[in-house]
Amino acid sequence: MMNLGSDRRVVVTGMGVVSPIGHDVSSFWNHILAGHCGIDAITRFDASAYDCRIAAEVRDFDPTPAFPTPKELRRTDRFVHFAVHAGWQALRDSGIDLDRCDRDRIGAYIGSGIGGLETTGEQHQVLLNRGPGRVSPFMIPMLILNMGSGMFSIYHNLRGPNVATCSACATSTHALGEAWRTIRMGDADAIFAGGSEATIVPLGISGFAAMKALSTRNDDPKHASRPFDAGRDGFVMGEGAGVLLLEELEHARRRGARIYCEIVGYGNTADAHHLTAPSPGGEGASRCMRMALRAARMNPEDISYINAHGTSTPQGDICETQAVRTVFGEHANRLAVSSTKGATGHMLGAAGAVEMVICAKAIETGVVPPTINYENPDPACDLDYVPNVARPWRVDAVLNNSFGFGGHNASIAARRFTD
Repeated sequence: MMNLGSDRRVVVTGMGVVSPIGHDVSSFWNHILAGHCGIDAITRFDASAYDCRIAAEVRDFDPTPAFPTPKELRRTDRFVHFAVHAGWQALRDSGIDLDRCDRDRIGAYIGSGIGGLETTGEQHQVLLNRGPGRVSPFMIPMLILNMGSGMFSIYHNLRGPNVATCSACATSTHALGEAWRTIRMGDADAIFAGGSEATIVPLGISGFAAMKALSTRNDDPKHASRPFDAGRDGFVMGEGAGVLLLEELEHARRRGARIYCEIVGYGNTADAHHLTAPSPGGEGASRCMRMALRAARMNPEDISYINAHGTSTPQGDICETQAVRTVFGEHANRLAVSSTKGATGHMLGAAGAVEMVICAKAIETGVVPPTINYENPDPACDLDYVPNVARPWRVDAVLNNSFGFGGHNASIAARRFTD
């Protein structure tokens, strides 16, 4: 049984999103509910020679409002731009006045699965073409994956706990869970938690394509990512960031904060099975969901919605379905389960936090988002995936699942806040 530590309660009081279908929470949520898709032909570089020529890009994005100076913007990688902007949104959304808070007890846990891959590629070309003396002195601080968390804390003088998680596609769900644990144990009063990714670059696309992980439905990008559908052929790369402000309940109450939901449980397990493939039957994912439920002191029947990892890969979607059935038994037939990666692509280390925003909005609004592009049922994927159209749904408690290469599993349990 997980050591629950103190009884401090942790709530979500601010949220920020940078995504392929919206650069703020409101526009993002509206597009999610409408079933819009952010996947199209790659424009950030010439992908004509690549097996995969599609991605979910963040377009027409202006990060400058979140940065103190244009110079700071030039000295940071694109993934940091996303992270700092999403964190800035969460700060503004929360209404927290940092000048009236103890900054020694406010932290940032903003991770990345890969970090500054664009900088890595660009500076490698500089090394090859112009020699070692022309490599930028900012290369290392631009590419290391902790800089989303680091720069956000520097810009806002947050001196509390600061960690950048890295667990591939489970990165930002682990960030949320570890932030929840830190606040719960009394080591912080508030933490900006989430993740950021910017891997739509030649090296990223070619590397994932070489693994045969990406969809090659290049002639039909809007229907390429199709979680749980029988015709799925791989995931589509996405980019962006999600950051949520997690806050100790009494700290939030004292300042009259709006509360989106309460984080109540966290699961963290390893498959210990394979470099990229999930464990058979989703065994690691099952243990992870059960751990989150135990920490939340919930029964499976208490959950009404699951935001699935659901990446649109042939084996991964089956294993997650099996894991849900293992944990929830007959109640699995009464769950709403959706994957929103048909709309956003797979945002890798940012996915879990962006999808936690979706979970919080589902609780707030009583609407669950659809799994778009679900056209041909797969007998091995037999849950209610909320196909294609958003659905009014009483959402009192949710699970948010993220599973990463290396066998990393993370689940967050959250519920409607009540006194």
